[in-house]
Amino acid sequence: MPIKDLKVKGASLNLKRGTVIKGIRLTGDDNAVECRIGKKTIVLKTEFLKKK
Repeated sequence: MPIKDLKVKGASLNLKRGTVIKGIRLTGDDNAVECRIGKKTIVLKTEFLKKK
């Protein structure tokens, strides 16, 4: 079953598939990046990202 949207822990936010995220910053962890969506800053695992 493919993932349609991604539930973000600790926030009342669901990211839809295909959402464009800008302002990505690297963290100390190789498997995570920090980014801003709207006015919220979240940390995403790189396994859910696709380079375009």
